[in-house]
Amino acid sequence: MTNNNSKYSKHPETLRSARWYAPDDLRSFGHRSRAMQMGREPSDWEARPQIAIINTWSDINPCHAHFKHRVDDIRRGISEAGGFPIELPALSLAENFVKPTTMLYRNMLAMEVEELLRSHPVDGVVLMGGCDKTTPGLVLGAVSAGLPAIFVPAGPMLRGNWQGNVLGSGSDAWKYWDERRAGNIDRDEWIAIEGGIARSYGHCMTMGTASTMTAIAEAMGLTLPAASSIPAADANHIRMCAASGRRIVDMVWEDLTPGRIITPAAVNNAVTVAMATGCSTNAVIHLIAMARRAGIDMSLEDFDQASRDIPVIANVRPSGEHFLMEDFYYAGGLRALMTRLTDFLALDTVTVTGETLGETLQGAEVYNDEVIRPLSNPVYREGSLAVLRGNLAPDGCVIKPAACDPRFHDHTGPALVFDSYPEMKAAIDDDDLEVTADHVMVLRNVGPLGGPGMPEWGMLPIPTKLVKQGVRDMLRLSDARMSGTSYGACMLHAAPEAAAGGPLALLRTGDMVHINIAQRRLSMDVSDDELARRRAEWTPPRPAFARGYGWMFAQHIKQANEGCDFDFLETDFGPAVGEPDIY
Repeated sequence: MTNNNSKYSKHPETLRSARWYAPDDLRSFGHRSRAMQMGREPSDWEARPQIAIINTWSDINPCHAHFKHRVDDIRRGISEAGGFPIELPALSLAENFVKPTTMLYRNMLAMEVEELLRSHPVDGVVLMGGCDKTTPGLVLGAVSAGLPAIFVPAGPMLRGNWQGNVLGSGSDAWKYWDERRAGNIDRDEWIAIEGGIARSYGHCMTMGTASTMTAIAEAMGLTLPAASSIPAADANHIRMCAASGRRIVDMVWEDLTPGRIITPAAVNNAVTVAMATGCSTNAVIHLIAMARRAGIDMSLEDFDQASRDIPVIANVRPSGEHFLMEDFYYAGGLRALMTRLTDFLALDTVTVTGETLGETLQGAEVYNDEVIRPLSNPVYREGSLAVLRGNLAPDGCVIKPAACDPRFHDHTGPALVFDSYPEMKAAIDDDDLEVTADHVMVLRNVGPLGGPGMPEWGMLPIPTKLVKQGVRDMLRLSDARMSGTSYGACMLHAAPEAAAGGPLALLRTGDMVHINIAQRRLSMDVSDDELARRRAEWTPPRPAFARGYGWMFAQHIKQANEGCDFDFLETDFGPAVGEPDIY
């Protein structure tokens, strides 16, 4: 293929991969001869963009089980457009199986992606992800690498089913587990739920972290239009993969990089869409990190302000009542939702298509007003998230008002404090536990440092004695995260975290805790003098790691309100890394 089109920014001789293949020297002889060793020939690399396919497939990641086949569709699209595909496997981050948490390894994936792209002879990249931490991990790495990149979302799985009931991953697991603990579901029924809740490959079909993050990627302009809404098992997903492969080749010729796409306006679009969809609390951390990698200053205040202006209009669980992502797709998907948000969106932002966001929305329609509500009839009027501050979380914590009992929007109750998950787990099944529905359950030392890695432990189980009394929600507070499929009155990401000496470390059982969502306040009724006395007595917990990646993680991880990136990976840490030497 020869590209002499004057509209393009790049030409064959300026392709990055040409640095490896084109020179008439001994080192390039080695590159060419080794490529031929694998059955390739000069026409594979001469004047053809080399496209990396970062594939996060693994045998233990059900969200990406279909990637083993979808990579072939992407290859087909790349080849059809005159590019040459190069598959580069990367860390899979299977949300259900990786312990203690995939969040411990999000930054490892980001580092791997950045270095894979920088060190190999590639001109552009297709990013294959969808399971919770893979979307931000892939995008973080691609932004830092700076090559043209397009994101291929894994897509949500099909609806679950049990005895004629529609099941939503995550959300119904918590719901029916409480019924099991209360004695309302027997073992055979529980096993049937296990087999019915996840019926196909693909990520969670609730509007959890996976669907929120892929929607953010699309709203930011990093996917083809409508890509994030397609169910994983739908034939349209195959066509989208091939189309993404075709498009990345032109993106290379156009030199359309993430730096041209991820602008402050694009980030604001992502926040707007996240709020309107119900917004997993995890998205706050990831989007702050992604924005900062792109050199855009972003903080919790941006989310809080957006939450006051943008209503929730996606009636999808857990913020919605009945519907799941499959219904959302049939109702028109993300493009349809964005047509109802045009007054809040910057429609002139550039997308991977080369067109503006506004141009990509032309022709989109809403086909079900109950699934994608009009602004005049939202699911929840004042947005999805609220950022609370006070002497318990001076740097902020987050809560989803739309997903918790309204009686907790203004509440005062005594704290019931646990210093570890095992301590809490042992206590909640104790019928003699002194707890009422008005208590504020607290789990600390489970943040970025303390967890380690900030696990999804923030949706503390309601004590069994209360479950048996019919209690299904109560206030919970932690420096951990919770699954985006979760719901309830959970205050999360308290910063600074307890293990870093945040005031959450000073709270004691019996202290009165106050929350007022309208005022964005969270505080403990403890005097400054008493807090000073407690701080003098406090000792930090023992570090979780004495060597290896975990040790490095602890040395460089930032707090939740700053995106939990490594300090040395943020854009302003130092000058951009140049191209590798080739000798």
